[in-house]
Amino acid sequence: MSPPMKVMLFFPPNWTPSMPHLALPTLTAYLRAAGIEVIQRDLNAEVFDHILTHDHLVETLDRLAGPRPRVGGPPAAELAWARDAGPRLAETVEAAKATIRSEAFYDGAASLPAFETVLGALRLASLPYYPATLELQTYNPAYRPDSSRSILRAVDDRERNMFIDLFEELVLPGLRREDPDVIGISIPCVNQIIAAMTLARLVKRAGLHAHLTIGGPMVSIWREQLPSTPAMFQLFDSAVVFDGEEPLRQLCAALAERRPLDSVPNLIYRDGAAIRSNARQEPVRIAEVPAPDFDGLPLDRYLAPELVLPLAMARGCYFGKCAFCNVGYGEAEVYSQLRGEALLEQVLTLSERYRSRRIFFIDEAMPPRLMRAIAPRLEELGVPLRWGGCMRFERVLDRGFLENSARGGCAMILFGLESASERVMSLMAKGTRLENVGRILRDSHEVGIWNHTFFFFGFPGETLDDAQQTVNFVYEHGELINSASMGSFLLERYAPAYHFPKAFGITRIVERPEADLAFYFDYEVASGMDAATAELVASRVEEALPRKPYPQFYVSDVYRFLYAAHLADKKASLPAWIGAPAT
Repeated sequence: MSPPMKVMLFFPPNWTPSMPHLALPTLTAYLRAAGIEVIQRDLNAEVFDHILTHDHLVETLDRLAGPRPRVGGPPAAELAWARDAGPRLAETVEAAKATIRSEAFYDGAASLPAFETVLGALRLASLPYYPATLELQTYNPAYRPDSSRSILRAVDDRERNMFIDLFEELVLPGLRREDPDVIGISIPCVNQIIAAMTLARLVKRAGLHAHLTIGGPMVSIWREQLPSTPAMFQLFDSAVVFDGEEPLRQLCAALAERRPLDSVPNLIYRDGAAIRSNARQEPVRIAEVPAPDFDGLPLDRYLAPELVLPLAMARGCYFGKCAFCNVGYGEAEVYSQLRGEALLEQVLTLSERYRSRRIFFIDEAMPPRLMRAIAPRLEELGVPLRWGGCMRFERVLDRGFLENSARGGCAMILFGLESASERVMSLMAKGTRLENVGRILRDSHEVGIWNHTFFFFGFPGETLDDAQQTVNFVYEHGELINSASMGSFLLERYAPAYHFPKAFGITRIVERPEADLAFYFDYEVASGMDAATAELVASRVEEALPRKPYPQFYVSDVYRFLYAAHLADKKASLPAWIGAPAT
């Protein structure tokens, strides 16, 4: 029998601090079901909670008041702002945090000053590490996160990397006390790279005996690059690509039994001076994974008025063909979804266990079949739940479907419009028809489901006329759209447009030698707008939009969802994105 193993899992900043991420609870449930002891820590929530305190901001002010900052430090104007605004921010930050965590969040006039205080506190706390800034929704590092050389410099730069100080205080004492056998760091998004690698560096330097592995979507995107960047393995021992549950279990078993790691699937690891990559296993289907286990996470420390639980109906995307999307990361995807009753059981059990009335489905696109399965049952049971997630503009979303969803607790649906030009929709293989979009927006708005619309400019081949069609459509439907987000096209590694550039009008993908861990790429197009023009169009459209009186409700998907659920509970009218505010 293998000796017992202890695993510590970490979720680093920066991700939205208003809701747990699903990565750690999913891994934790799988490993605990296999008899492995797991300690999970959401460092993202912990870091925000720690920074947004009186004591931390006073320490920041003392640091800024010390000897003249280093060359390249904060500009004089920022230091003057800190001296003027800092004491007030320190005195009010904890009350502001408490407001956002209370029912007062939904009172726009009451929560706006609290929200502005939080933003100011993050700005202040970032100043000692200028030009790096930690913001509510992103982290802007002083070093580029797509370069191994840059990352290796960042993890040792105490003057420009706030996470060194934070993790030495918040993480290392607990790590030494728990003395785990395996440490896992999850990296789902770009904004977490510097923090994740900083944590890895500190763990290695602490001399712990644990095997340190990294995983998550960013690591899967790097699967071809990591073997060619052996210096990165100074920071960690191995990397798990794609689905991590079974590989992590097998890694624990191999380490416990002191076996070679060549049998552990999905693993890239250091073997002496060599970097080896093991074969990928068949993906685990979602029905084979236990319900997420949130035990051990700081569920009372998220920056939100109510606990929102993330859940998944499926793994992958049932459509999976959009040219701009890298779902599956370039490999044949095995799509799997839960059965209706299994999904309903997860929703009800987790809601009761963690006393949450808000469920956010994190799927690429919620399957209409599963929505049709659970909404009537939730209505029948009279469960006071509100839920939401992303969907495609599918023809099956008729008035009856949306009415049933609303009665069953659906409070918000996030739709990917992308473009309102039929020509561009065809170019990007979107698979939706504009004739359905306006109807669905109207019906969802009228039945009381908040609709959020994503769109962007600059897909290869898109002209200014195409972009104008999107702008015209959005304004024509402004009274029916409840909120929206826009941006410009990003060429991602492994998206179809990256794999087959000529088929999508891309004449050249710019590969920069210094960006050996690149995930986004500059490019040149045969026709239509270039990237700079697309960014200019997006910025001009955003500048022309009317200002929101209470922007705090719109800064993230989670806040929009909570506000939508609150309005649904009150049976209040929904706001128009371009139009009159909610009553």
